[in-house]
Amino acid sequence: MSNNVAIKTEYKASAIFVLTLGILSMLPPLGVDMYLPSFLNIAQDLAVSPEQVQFTLTFFTFGMAAGQLFWGPVGDSYGRKPIILLGVTVGAVVSFTLTHINSIENFTALRFVQGFFGSAPVVLVGALLRDLFDKNELSRMMSMITLVFMIAPLVAPIIGGQIVKYWHWHAIFYVIGVMGVFSLFLFYFTIPETHKAENRIPLRLTTIGRNFASLWKQKEVLGYMFSSGFGFGGLFAFITSGSIVYIGLYGIAPEHFGYFFMLNIGIMTLGSVLNGRLVHKVGSERMLQLGLTVQFIAGIWLVLTALFDFGFWSMAIGVAFFVGQNSLISSNAMASILEKFPSMAGTANSIAGSVRFVLGATVGSLVALMKMDTAAPMLYTMAACTFAAVACYYFLTYRTIK
Repeated sequence: MSNNVAIKTEYKASAIFVLTLGILSMLPPLGVDMYLPSFLNIAQDLAVSPEQVQFTLTFFTFGMAAGQLFWGPVGDSYGRKPIILLGVTVGAVVSFTLTHINSIENFTALRFVQGFFGSAPVVLVGALLRDLFDKNELSRMMSMITLVFMIAPLVAPIIGGQIVKYWHWHAIFYVIGVMGVFSLFLFYFTIPETHKAENRIPLRLTTIGRNFASLWKQKEVLGYMFSSGFGFGGLFAFITSGSIVYIGLYGIAPEHFGYFFMLNIGIMTLGSVLNGRLVHKVGSERMLQLGLTVQFIAGIWLVLTALFDFGFWSMAIGVAFFVGQNSLISSNAMASILEKFPSMAGTANSIAGSVRFVLGATVGSLVALMKMDTAAPMLYTMAACTFAAVACYYFLTYRTIK
């Protein structure tokens, strides 16, 4: 116990600790957002339709979902650090390999592999934080790290758009690979192992099965998982179709597409700052409810925008307020889940993360199948996701803890 306390004291206010975990958390958004402006270029280069390129994003997300189910229990058994290092290493290697692919089938398969291994740091960073902090402090630390990793979706589409304008889209994956190598060395030399040997759970299928079952039996936990998951699904509806809607339908230049992410990330940053300042005063439950409420209102606005054709800026502002709540929702939902399962934080985080990414990939696949003659399919899907998120929270969690 004394060792854990020492780590808390040393790293609780450490800027390098937050920066390192934030950069690790940047890698999946980089893998998603940086190549969004290049969809049409990739489609042309590989002689396929833009919709087929959309599915590479879906398979990346399915890989993230499958990987989280695997790496969470493995991290509970063998520690956080070696598994994170493995995931980041393979993810970087795959990024470099993608620059030598000339078929959409191989591209899609490698994106699945990249998502599978890239999920290791995603699921285990949350478990690592749970090793060190209690519920409200955990939520605050997640918000701080969110502020760092949000730099990725803020600048990634801008960088990706500029790369596509001046270089080949291969350069995007070279940049992602280099970022992976940099984060690998930074993590190796600055972050210790936080999951002590005496707290580890043997990697047995029966034990994993019991742990998974104990999570699924609690309605309250299911409410947290699905409210966060459907919120992520709405975000993924935008990520999957946003470039087609903004660039293809409204004529936004590819190199300017990333600037509209700034509005989304600005709202998200505001939510993270608000959460960091208020969570100790009002608690993570109230902050989660605030995020769901604002996203619900934004969903109604998006429906009205689609029905009455209010135009581009009405859509862009509604999307920004919708997307901007995801950090507030996910950080507080995850803090509540992890607080209940301290001894198997990796497993708990893996299930919650897997649900989130399965819903995201499913919603993204459905949107990719829709004909995007207008923005309505994307906007209606986003609204449906937030309505489902609020319903799950109310019936599964709110009525249980009330």
